[in-house]
Amino acid sequence: MPVVGFIRSSSAADSMALVAAFRKGLAEAGFVEGKDVAIELRFADSDFGRLPALASDLARRGVAVIVGNNFAVPAIRDATTTIPVVFVGGDDPVRTGLVTSLNKPSGNVTGITSLSYALTAKRLQLLHELAPKSAAIAMLIDPNATEFAPEERQAKEAARTLGRDILVVKAGTAPDLEVAFATISRARPGALLVGGGAFLSRSQHQQLVAFAARQGLITIYLLREAVVAGGLMSYGANQSDAYRQAGVYAARILKGEKPAELPVMQPTKFEFVINLKTAKALGLAIPSGVLAIADEVIE
Repeated sequence: MPVVGFIRSSSAADSMALVAAFRKGLAEAGFVEGKDVAIELRFADSDFGRLPALASDLARRGVAVIVGNNFAVPAIRDATTTIPVVFVGGDDPVRTGLVTSLNKPSGNVTGITSLSYALTAKRLQLLHELAPKSAAIAMLIDPNATEFAPEERQAKEAARTLGRDILVVKAGTAPDLEVAFATISRARPGALLVGGGAFLSRSQHQQLVAFAARQGLITIYLLREAVVAGGLMSYGANQSDAYRQAGVYAARILKGEKPAELPVMQPTKFEFVINLKTAKALGLAIPSGVLAIADEVIE
């Protein structure tokens, strides 16, 4: 029975829905866990320093393919240059050097990318619909994130098109974040756009949600997890569908296809999530037109 390794930088509890989606993709392509394939799950619990050991362990076991989120893939690539790798992530894989091109990945790596920075203008548009038109919009951005430059550029271009002032505040470490919170508090913006990268979108979303609540800020995030944790809204690629696609790709590799022959897939499903309980706490009435386009409304 072939074995598939599965690594995520987050915790098992935060990943179960995505693991289920991955299993669904495998099954769609003819591989049922326990019958046709075994899955070895590994989670770093947001401790990125654990990823190299987790990846090396799977490589030593000689698994047939390794699936990992984009934060885990560098460690996987250091652990093996021969085992096929399927990544799921928001970065541009060409920019980060994972593949040579989206259509022809080459090497042992392919996967699914959400190109999250490309959705920055849409997130700003959603904030524009809800935030007071007279107030500036703050953007919190990680200068260490690989998509920092295009993300900032898109935000400024979109703000200019909308006729909004935007305040870009940078934070890539915990001490930076405290300074950034103070800067945003002094500026008193009408809304906050949280940028991408592991630091902001994964390891700090609880702190960001708490800060937005204290400040009464209309805030949009990249990932649904932040909204489940109490954030107001998120807009991004549907992560469950991305992991289902990763399951299909892993199955195709098990059947003999090479990663270099499988083009990097881009998202076909997106999700806009709103937390109405948070909106009520903010004293914010979500317009019916905005509610109508939401894919999920958390009561």
